[in-house]
Amino acid sequence: MSLKSKGINAERDLIHKFWAVNWAASRIAGSGSIKYPAPDIIAGNTLRKVVVECKVTKNGCQYFSKKEIEELKYFGEAFGAEPWVAIKFDRDRWYFLTLEDLKDSGKSFSVNKELAKFKGLSFEEFINA
Repeated sequence: MSLKSKGINAERDLIHKFWAVNWAASRIAGSGSIKYPAPDIIAGNTLRKVVVECKVTKNGCQYFSKKEIEELKYFGEAFGAEPWVAIKFDRDRWYFLTLEDLKDSGKSFSVNKELAKFKGLSFEEFINA
């Protein structure tokens, strides 16, 4: 399976999880490849709207470009939604982190598995936050 297919399948997994708890959710196809800022997923209910950048990795650490995070933040502000990062390490659950939870290394942002487990919310915690 290609990395792109793996990412698309992971995003679809989250879409199903949102709908299963009565949150409307949609995946933005082509996010990251168009000239406008676009998150991977937009989701919400009558009380809350979120925009989510999703990553799935077999590595112990995942990096995000400064541009990627700045665009997620900008889109969230423009749309009136909370910006979040969702990361899934191989054979583990989803972790949801705020942008402030990410480690700023100057050139990029990162999250390793230990940080995700310490600061990240499970899907159930996330939808009830």
